Amino acid sequence: MAIDPSFWNGRRVFLTGHNGFKGTWLAAWLVEMGADVTGYSLAPRLNPSLYAMAGLDRRTRGLTGDIRERHTLAAAMRLSDPEIIFHLAAQPFVRSSLKDPRGTFETNVMGTVNVLDVARAMPSLKAVVAVTSDKCYERTNKPCRERDPLGGSEPYGASKAACEHVVSAYRNCFYSGARDIGLASARAGNVIGGGDFGPHRLLPDIIRAVASSKPVVIRHPTSVRPWQHVLDALSGYLDLAEALAKNPAALSDAYNFGPPNGAEWTVREVAEAAISRLGRGELLIEPVDGSIEASVLRLHSQRARERLGWKPQLAISRAVRLAIDGYEQLLKGAGTIWMFQQIEEYRALQGVKRPRPPQPMAARARDHVVALS
Repeated sequence: MAIDPSFWNGRRVFLTGHNGFKGTWLAAWLVEMGADVTGYSLAPRLNPSLYAMAGLDRRTRGLTGDIRERHTLAAAMRLSDPEIIFHLAAQPFVRSSLKDPRGTFETNVMGTVNVLDVARAMPSLKAVVAVTSDKCYERTNKPCRERDPLGGSEPYGASKAACEHVVSAYRNCFYSGARDIGLASARAGNVIGGGDFGPHRLLPDIIRAVASSKPVVIRHPTSVRPWQHVLDALSGYLDLAEALAKNPAALSDAYNFGPPNGAEWTVREVAEAAISRLGRGELLIEPVDGSIEASVLRLHSQRARERLGWKPQLAISRAVRLAIDGYEQLLKGAGTIWMFQQIEEYRALQGVKRPRPPQPMAARARDHVVALS
């Protein structure tokens, strides 16, 4: 369904992981619709971060804290008094999970427990969207459906499967009933977009290599992933939150958000498209045997299509072009206006007219640590 800006205008939103890659894009989209956004995250890894470069530290209430610290999280959430919560904060890297499995489980699993446990006491809450991952499934070459077995052959994937169990338990025991708060999990594919500089990710690795005049080394060229632009994934999260708030009993569930079946690309295809769009760079294919990750990942998104009316708007070829165009602007020092332009162009694809400019929000502090209460 087309996202309704009037639903979000003035809506109080609590966003964990607000200064990460997806969190920044989601915060930008929300404030453009007039939402009152409170973010909660660790300090950004990069300085300046995409979040700060986009001026979002002046348009949201950005709070610094760890989702593993329940009392700090509770103080931040009470300050927001949220109607909608998007839980994106996580340890998001597979290789990092091998170096720090304990920290990965603590952040991804107990962090999710803390968010859902604190959230259920919020008086105005209508819906929670907990973002997990397509890595939560058992390995299979078939497109994964939400009812398929959960798995996880390494700490990151296992932590995301565990998150799904946490969400299901809280939904069944604490979020249904008298208050009937909507609670759903969102499992997106491999998200790409300008401004992602995470380690060991394909497009960021390509940009770093090209910027330093080094070849782009591809070690798993035939691996298949459900690539999608960040805006396609985020449109699913927004659709889901809006639907949950309106009909929590019927729509609280798990949802996949991925490209159409059969439209997935290999790592090599995405890399070649990125190099072509850049107009420079050299691919160096050095295949290695074996990987802790599945060689093929596909998602079946029929549930989101049928229940939410969601569908991806951007073919993978166009998603790569938009991502590279954003990186090019950043490399040239041209700022982040392109990000807001891409959001506006995406909304036009959905048939959404630009809303009236939101009224100025009350003065916001820049990112700061929430005092324990």
